[in-house]
Amino acid sequence: MRTHQQELAIRNDVFHWLDQKFIGGGGYEIHHTELKSYEFQGERIPLLDTGKGIRNPATFSSTLSIMSGWKTNRYNDHHDDTGWVTYSYRAGEGGDNVKLVRAYENQDPIIYFRAVREGYYFPYYPILIAENDHLGRVVRFPLEQSLTLLGDPMDYTAQQRSYAETIVRSRLHQPLFRAKVLHAYSSACAICDLRHAGLLDAAHIIPDSNEHGVAHVSNGLALCKLHHAAYDRSFLGITPDYKVQINERLMGEVDGPMLRHGLQEMHGRQIRLPSTRTAHPSRENLALRFEEFTKS
Repeated sequence: MRTHQQELAIRNDVFHWLDQKFIGGGGYEIHHTELKSYEFQGERIPLLDTGKGIRNPATFSSTLSIMSGWKTNRYNDHHDDTGWVTYSYRAGEGGDNVKLVRAYENQDPIIYFRAVREGYYFPYYPILIAENDHLGRVVRFPLEQSLTLLGDPMDYTAQQRSYAETIVRSRLHQPLFRAKVLHAYSSACAICDLRHAGLLDAAHIIPDSNEHGVAHVSNGLALCKLHHAAYDRSFLGITPDYKVQINERLMGEVDGPMLRHGLQEMHGRQIRLPSTRTAHPSRENLALRFEEFTKS
């Protein structure tokens, strides 16, 4: 068994490894085989257990990670609109539950892997378990630690609930939305075909602040940073027939190569569409957004 300090050193190294994958590398999802190939000083330490849903390395005194399932909720976790996750104990008694409770008692930071699609996950870390209901056999934790300062979600004020909903959008819905949209577009900009995930965004057609701005792939477009910014500011529009239109004023400007090649030459271009029809951008949403573009 490792010492507690040795465990913490490994956890911190895991967080740094994930930072490189997701922040430095611009990643948006990671396959379970890669998560199972993590090594610390030459020793392979799988980061998740897809069979159990909870990863308890034999040499660790407490849980390293837990995960949600894909489609069916095999692992009995539940997310609510307050940004908290409820995770059930495994059936029966034994080491898995003991180590999960110990992670709560020691306040050991763990990883929560949320399934994006079959075999692919998005990580939330570091997570500290905030509540342990021994009788109910569940633990609860927030996706953002600042939520613990708000107290019981049942007692939220309107302002606190609004803050919690913002956290849910940014920490839960947005990463999954990005993962699904970039996957649908094969990690390429729908306009210019740029294929560097770190330079791509999942742009909303109808903004998520709008009641119709659902975080569904059909309300999204994979766009590079330039075209996302241009789309948001109505320098660029997309017709319901999937054609790019550039603002008339911009078409008349003379500037450097970025304006000419990056925007003006995109005028009239047909956007690339996902191979799956259900992932195609909604024509209705494009029409609503294009109407705003024409008025700008």
